[in-house]
Amino acid sequence: MTPAPPPTSDSDSPASGGHRPGEPRPPRRPADDYPPIGDYAFLSDCHTSALLGPDGTVEWMCAPRFDSPSTFGRMLDRAAGGWELTVAGAGPPERRYVDDSLVLETRWEAPHATVVAHDFLALRPAGHGDDEADITPEHVLVRLVRCVEGTASITLRVEARPDYARATVRWRETDHGLATGHGTDDGSVWLTGAPRPAATGDEQQEAVTRVELTAGAAAVQALGYRGGPARPLDVATAEQLRDATVSAWQSWSDRSTYDGVGAAQVRRSALVLRGLLADETGVLLAAPTTSLPEWIGGARNWDYRYVWHRDASLGVLVLLRLGHSEEAGRYLRFLLGRCLVHHDRLDPMLTVDGTTEIAEAELDHLEGYAASRPVRVGNEAHQQHQIDAYGHIVDAAHAFHQATGSLSDTEVEEVGRLVDVVAKRWREKDHGLWEARDSPRHWTHSKLCSWVALDRGVLLAERAGAGREPAVARWRRERDEVAAELLREGYDEGVGSFVQSYGATHTDASLLHVPLFGFLAGDDPRVLSTLDRVEAELGIGGALLRRYDPEATDDGLDDPEGAFLMSSFDMVSALVLAGRREEAEERFAALCSHVGPLGLLPEQMDRAGTFLGNYPQAFTHLALIEAAMNLDGAEQGEALHTWAARQRGDG
Repeated sequence: MTPAPPPTSDSDSPASGGHRPGEPRPPRRPADDYPPIGDYAFLSDCHTSALLGPDGTVEWMCAPRFDSPSTFGRMLDRAAGGWELTVAGAGPPERRYVDDSLVLETRWEAPHATVVAHDFLALRPAGHGDDEADITPEHVLVRLVRCVEGTASITLRVEARPDYARATVRWRETDHGLATGHGTDDGSVWLTGAPRPAATGDEQQEAVTRVELTAGAAAVQALGYRGGPARPLDVATAEQLRDATVSAWQSWSDRSTYDGVGAAQVRRSALVLRGLLADETGVLLAAPTTSLPEWIGGARNWDYRYVWHRDASLGVLVLLRLGHSEEAGRYLRFLLGRCLVHHDRLDPMLTVDGTTEIAEAELDHLEGYAASRPVRVGNEAHQQHQIDAYGHIVDAAHAFHQATGSLSDTEVEEVGRLVDVVAKRWREKDHGLWEARDSPRHWTHSKLCSWVALDRGVLLAERAGAGREPAVARWRRERDEVAAELLREGYDEGVGSFVQSYGATHTDASLLHVPLFGFLAGDDPRVLSTLDRVEAELGIGGALLRRYDPEATDDGLDDPEGAFLMSSFDMVSALVLAGRREEAEERFAALCSHVGPLGLLPEQMDRAGTFLGNYPQAFTHLALIEAAMNLDGAEQGEALHTWAARQRGDG
């Protein structure tokens, strides 16, 4: 997901973060001044998220939406605001999620005390929501800390730096706490707790709570992000909120119907995906972060707080297989509604509310994670022509209707409009899956996705019934033409494999989708030779694959990048379909050994296991689940993509 045209600079904005625009940059900080990406914990209420460092500091939070400007931005600049929780004299804490939830439990051991904290974006109790998932937010981040042994000195320090640290706050007293006129798109955040927080400093820019806790005593602090005055919050109420939040997540997780290979990690990955499903519209965000680098110190730093159409194909199918058909349908139907408006030119990405104007800017006042610059907000990739997006939407619609039979005739017609566009435009060049900055070309993967759109369009129309035969006949002809061209131009007899683009002699990892989309059987000799060549050209050891060779693919940047985890898990799935199950199992185990201490995965990783790129990454977790399900399905002789048909007795 590499953006295309050069970004603009945001240097005219007043900044009070790392440095002011026009002034010399501060010295680069050492990378070890930042926690490893894999040590961050992820919280969500499906409206926004928070990332906590391993010391208990909230280092990233945007409110009221995932893609709003940050209120806490320390993850991208150590001076950009955070919410600290410190226990005097304690060493590094131990952390875990409570059961199958996104409630974080942190345990500190000090010389004379043991302290346990629970951090969570609060949800209403399970059974009180408006939809199947019962994920209904309270719009408040709660920090509940209890001394379980001895006596502990606790400090909670809130330094809010709104608008990516371009604004400062002045806390003011309210009836039940503190509030500020900055911090979210709604105009304010509020802070409350027991004991009550107090503003400090001449400018009242920090809120600090210091408390001595004896065994059994507790304190609580909460930050509300939906405007309004601070509400009173005592420990007992906070405990009720914690229990309700655990219950809501656990209730959602318990709906899963999957109990196969890698079930525990699949459950955790599924919770990550649910945390990235924006309840405003039901769509899946790529990640909750911006500008975590694809190489430490490099410039491959992009904003992923948006929705890519290409995630829909696997996203809808995985949700269906997990037993969450209502969420799969809501996700798909919102995308179809947007496609109906823009079907002639389908932007590859959207905001969480469906808009496509996503201007990109560089925030020069922020030093970037581990001095990796620039920090970018917005994403210019939305301007690219990417024909593959159509295939993913149509594939998702086909899988959903296979499994549920619940697409209406009107919705089938909407899908047909997308197929019509592909039938007319599949011969065009585009920017492809990797969103390369050079000139458009005939990407093999884009042609494959065009074939998918036409093939699934035919199957969906045939299932839907009479009156569609003229269109179906046209789509069949175009599908067969795409297939013939793919085998003629996308497969190189001399090289002995599919190639990245027409006329090329090198591969990329997108070619693993040839069997995953069912274009050729997994054990077809052309597929087998392609798998071997992809591994030979792109493997870096430890089951890790690069997405492409940067020396052979001009993406407009000179910086290196890590191995692509989605592609690494795709290889597992492709090997299963190729009948090489033992090899697939070994690779799956090797990849899962890299999962972070909290069960989370990023976009990329280097050969030493360093996490790189935005985090946690939706398509990495999707590909992990797909690989697990394909390994599990191999015992029944079916791939994940054939599972949907069997649900209605059609396959």
